[in-house]
Amino acid sequence: MALKVELKPHERIIIGSCVITNTDQRARLLIDGDNIPILREKDILTPETADTPAKLVYLAVQLMYISPGADADHGTYFNLLRDIITTVPSAWPIIEAINGHILNGDLYQALKEAKKLVAFEKKLLEQAEAEQAEQAGKAVSSAA
Repeated sequence: MALKVELKPHERIIIGSCVITNTDQRARLLIDGDNIPILREKDILTPETADTPAKLVYLAVQLMYISPGADADHGTYFNLLRDIITTVPSAWPIIEAINGHILNGDLYQALKEAKKLVAFEKKLLEQAEAEQAEQAGKAVSSAA
Protein backbone atom coordinates (compact mmCIF):
# COMPACT_ATOMS: atom_id res chain seq x y z
CA MET A 1 0.00 0.00 0.00
CA ALA A 2 1.40 3.38 -1.02
CA LEU A 3 1.92 6.20 1.45
CA LYS A 4 0.17 9.42 0.42
CA VAL A 5 2.06 12.59 1.34
CA GLU A 6 0.99 16.13 0.59
CA LEU A 7 3.74 18.71 0.69
CA LYS A 8 3.22 22.40 1.30
CA PRO A 9 5.08 24.89 -0.90
CA HIS A 10 8.84 24.75 -0.19
CA GLU A 11 8.38 21.94 2.37
CA ARG A 12 11.19 19.40 2.61
CA ILE A 13 10.96 15.66 3.09
CA ILE A 14 13.56 12.95 3.51
CA ILE A 15 12.92 9.81 1.49
CA GLY A 16 15.62 7.22 1.95
CA SER A 17 18.86 9.17 2.01
CA CYS A 18 17.56 11.99 -0.23
CA VAL A 19 16.26 15.37 0.85
CA ILE A 20 13.48 16.50 -1.47
CA THR A 21 12.33 20.13 -1.50
CA ASN A 22 8.95 20.99 -2.96
CA THR A 23 8.54 23.88 -5.39
CA ASP A 24 6.25 26.85 -4.80
CA GLN A 25 3.04 24.81 -5.20
CA ARG A 26 1.39 22.07 -3.17
CA ALA A 27 2.35 18.59 -4.29
CA ARG A 28 1.00 15.11 -3.66
CA LEU A 29 3.27 12.12 -3.66
CA LEU A 30 2.45 8.44 -3.61
CA ILE A 31 5.40 6.58 -2.16
CA ASP A 32 5.50 2.83 -2.61
CA GLY A 33 8.18 0.64 -1.11
CA ASP A 34 9.15 -1.39 1.92
CA ASN A 35 11.29 -0.16 4.79
CA ILE A 36 12.12 3.19 3.22
CA PRO A 37 12.75 5.88 5.82
CA ILE A 38 10.50 8.89 5.28
CA LEU A 39 10.54 12.03 7.43
CA ARG A 40 8.58 15.22 6.91
CA GLU A 41 10.31 18.53 7.59
CA LYS A 42 8.35 19.08 10.82
CA ASP A 43 9.80 15.83 12.20
CA ILE A 44 13.42 16.51 11.23
CA LEU A 45 15.90 17.75 13.81
CA THR A 46 19.32 19.07 12.90
CA PRO A 47 22.37 19.20 15.16
CA GLU A 48 21.73 22.95 15.49
CA THR A 49 18.12 22.49 16.68
CA ALA A 50 18.89 19.57 19.01
CA ASP A 51 19.55 21.86 21.98
CA THR A 52 18.34 19.71 24.89
CA PRO A 53 19.23 16.18 26.08
CA ALA A 54 15.91 14.70 24.88
CA LYS A 55 16.28 16.38 21.48
CA LEU A 56 19.77 14.90 21.20
CA VAL A 57 18.26 11.45 21.87
CA TYR A 58 15.65 12.15 19.17
CA LEU A 59 18.44 13.18 16.77
CA ALA A 60 20.38 9.98 17.49
CA VAL A 61 17.27 7.85 16.83
CA GLN A 62 16.54 9.89 13.70
CA LEU A 63 20.04 9.17 12.39
CA MET A 64 19.56 5.46 13.10
CA TYR A 65 16.24 5.59 11.21
CA ILE A 66 17.49 7.35 8.08
CA SER A 67 20.81 5.47 8.03
CA PRO A 68 19.97 1.83 8.76
CA GLY A 69 23.00 -0.16 9.77
CA ALA A 70 24.86 2.87 11.13
CA ASP A 71 25.93 1.34 14.44
CA ALA A 72 28.02 4.41 15.29
CA ASP A 73 24.85 6.21 16.40
CA HIS A 74 24.07 3.50 18.95
CA GLY A 75 27.01 4.44 21.19
CA THR A 76 26.02 8.10 21.18
CA TYR A 77 22.43 7.12 21.84
CA PHE A 78 23.25 4.99 24.89
CA ASN A 79 25.58 7.65 26.35
CA LEU A 80 22.78 10.22 26.05
CA LEU A 81 20.29 7.82 27.68
CA ARG A 82 22.59 7.22 30.62
CA ASP A 83 22.76 10.96 31.25
CA ILE A 84 18.98 11.37 31.04
CA ILE A 85 18.22 8.39 33.30
CA THR A 86 20.70 9.68 35.88
CA THR A 87 19.15 13.14 35.85
CA VAL A 88 15.48 12.26 35.32
CA PRO A 89 14.71 8.68 36.43
CA SER A 90 10.99 9.29 35.81
CA ALA A 91 11.75 9.23 32.06
CA TRP A 92 12.55 5.50 32.26
CA PRO A 93 9.20 4.19 30.90
CA ILE A 94 9.57 6.30 27.74
CA ILE A 95 13.20 5.30 27.32
CA GLU A 96 12.29 1.65 27.81
CA ALA A 97 9.72 1.95 25.00
CA ILE A 98 12.30 3.60 22.70
CA ASN A 99 14.81 0.82 23.45
CA GLY A 100 12.23 -1.88 22.80
CA HIS A 101 11.42 -0.49 19.35
CA ILE A 102 15.12 -0.15 18.50
CA LEU A 103 15.81 -3.75 19.54
CA ASN A 104 12.86 -4.91 17.41
CA GLY A 105 14.17 -2.96 14.43
CA ASP A 106 11.14 -0.65 14.34
CA LEU A 107 13.03 2.63 14.21
CA TYR A 108 10.04 4.69 13.07
CA GLN A 109 8.14 3.73 16.25
CA ALA A 110 11.30 4.44 18.27
CA LEU A 111 11.33 7.91 16.72
CA LYS A 112 7.69 8.44 17.71
CA GLU A 113 8.55 7.44 21.30
CA ALA A 114 11.56 9.77 21.24
CA LYS A 115 9.14 12.57 20.33
CA LYS A 116 7.26 11.72 23.55
CA LEU A 117 10.53 12.05 25.46
CA VAL A 118 11.01 15.55 24.01
CA ALA A 119 7.46 16.48 25.08
CA PHE A 120 8.09 15.03 28.57
CA GLU A 121 11.29 17.05 28.90
CA LYS A 122 9.51 20.21 27.75
CA LYS A 123 6.81 19.68 30.39
CA LEU A 124 9.44 19.20 33.12
CA LEU A 125 11.29 22.35 32.04
CA GLU A 126 8.05 24.36 32.05
CA GLN A 127 7.24 23.09 35.55
CA ALA A 128 10.72 24.01 36.78
CA GLU A 129 10.41 27.51 35.30
CA ALA A 130 7.00 27.98 36.93
CA GLU A 131 8.41 26.87 40.30
CA GLN A 132 11.35 29.27 39.95
CA ALA A 133 9.00 32.14 39.11
CA GLU A 134 6.86 31.26 42.14
CA GLN A 135 9.94 31.13 44.40
CA ALA A 136 11.12 34.49 43.04
CA GLY A 137 7.68 35.99 43.69
CA LYS A 138 7.72 34.73 47.28
CA ALA A 139 11.22 36.10 47.82
CA VAL A 140 10.17 39.54 46.56
CA SER A 141 7.01 39.63 48.67
CA SER A 142 8.84 38.51 51.85
CA ALA A 143 11.56 41.11 51.30
CA ALA A 144 8.97 43.88 51.05
